Amino acid sequence: MMATVKDYKKEHKSLYSPKTTPEIIDVPEMPFVAVEGRGNPNEENGEYQRAIEVLYSIQYTIKMSKKGSFVPDGYFDYVVPPLEGFWWLDDDKDFSLENKSKYRWISVIRLPEFVDEKVFEWACSEVSKKKKIDTTKAKLLIINEGLCVQCLHIGAYDDEPKTLKLMNDFITENGLQSDLSATRKHHEIYLSNPRKTDVAKWKTVLRIPVKK
Repeated sequence: MMATVKDYKKEHKSLYSPKTTPEIIDVPEMPFVAVEGRGNPNEENGEYQRAIEVLYSIQYTIKMSKKGSFVPDGYFDYVVPPLEGFWWLDDDKDFSLENKSKYRWISVIRLPEFVDEKVFEWACSEVSKKKKIDTTKAKLLIINEGLCVQCLHIGAYDDEPKTLKLMNDFITENGLQSDLSATRKHHEIYLSNPRKTDVAKWKTVLRIPVKK
């Protein structure tokens, strides 16, 4: 009998398969591998691209640990969850698509629950040693996102303002307030591979933190 492979996207559809109309969601606490940085994510060989390499290297080292000498306590096989990002600007509370060089971001990928500091430090060490990739900016981050409004955006990232307007209108109509702050950020989950999917079909979960 084949062992079950955990797939977070299938098990938690409310988090990864929202509708194309805005909805309210209370997001639970989750562990992530995270790298914080700044600058244009489209810059070739830039800080953002290097961060993504670090995230996936650590993730796949943990996933494939089942084949090595170090198998974490409570290990289970899993499908690597999608890339996510929290975005903001230093000089503007509201997220904007203008002047991408001013972006600040924390790029993250969800980790399985068995990953603790010991497992995380081991994975970073393995990536540094075997892949010669600098993991000093990587950290194990526990995020409790809480109350949000989310919506599925279909199409190019630069077309997100039309979906964000729907979301902001929904927030107002439902007696809520946007709660973007130093600790709560504009959040995106990337469900499509831009290299393999036509831009018109890209799927991105957008989240805005809110309060009553």
